[in-house]
Amino acid sequence: MGQYGVLVDVTKCIGCRGCQTACKNWNDLPAVKTTFTADWTNPPEMNFNNITLVGFHTIEKDDKVQWRAAKVQCFHCLEPTCFEVCFVHAYNKTPEGAVVYANPEICVGCRYCQLACPFHNIQMKWDEVFSRVRKCSFCYNRLVEGLKPACVTTCPTGALKFGKRDELLQEAKERINSNPDKYFNHIYGEKEAGGTSWLYISDVPFEDLGFNTDVFQKSIPKYTWKYMKKAPILAVSLPIFFAALYAYTKRRAENEGHGH
Repeated sequence: MGQYGVLVDVTKCIGCRGCQTACKNWNDLPAVKTTFTADWTNPPEMNFNNITLVGFHTIEKDDKVQWRAAKVQCFHCLEPTCFEVCFVHAYNKTPEGAVVYANPEICVGCRYCQLACPFHNIQMKWDEVFSRVRKCSFCYNRLVEGLKPACVTTCPTGALKFGKRDELLQEAKERINSNPDKYFNHIYGEKEAGGTSWLYISDVPFEDLGFNTDVFQKSIPKYTWKYMKKAPILAVSLPIFFAALYAYTKRRAENEGHGH
């Protein structure tokens, strides 16, 4: 099937929140109490029952105060850190590009995945001892049936376009090159964290939209592999070291006791 993606054109987003509603409907997520915030974002944050969020942002452009809306969710990294750090293999990285929390029954609630996510888009159910994860699944159960993600099907302006990632990346470059006065010259997700399945183009810098622009360009597992590959050695050597240290201190304490 190949690697799929979604191209998000922020200039076309009108903030209707249709994608939020479609996400809740398809995933059978409960509604939350309406809370209007100063920036109109509603719901006010991503959480266990809100795994996609249209954020509203006040920006200054052309000497005017303007609004921009931008949908965020799990970006589905090409080399996902959440998948790499999960030592019980609760995650699956699918050939289609979806990063899926596929095995919740073996999750131990360690929250390593949430801490490792460079985009902070993994949500936890905090009221359980063994916290479970909820995140955008890229509507993987729809992808395998040849359907688009639910959020994409409801976008009335074409701000969300689903397709093969390489084709969407090419289209994003063409839109920017053909309208250099309109678009900011940056495709968010092309290189961030090694690349993501969700790609964004905008007429304003992405930091103005609340995006993490300090994220590594290379995939985080590539940065950390030289340390991660030593984990098996540490897993064996550290217990031996601590056992030896314990035996030494115990023997020393016994000798000092006999000395008195």
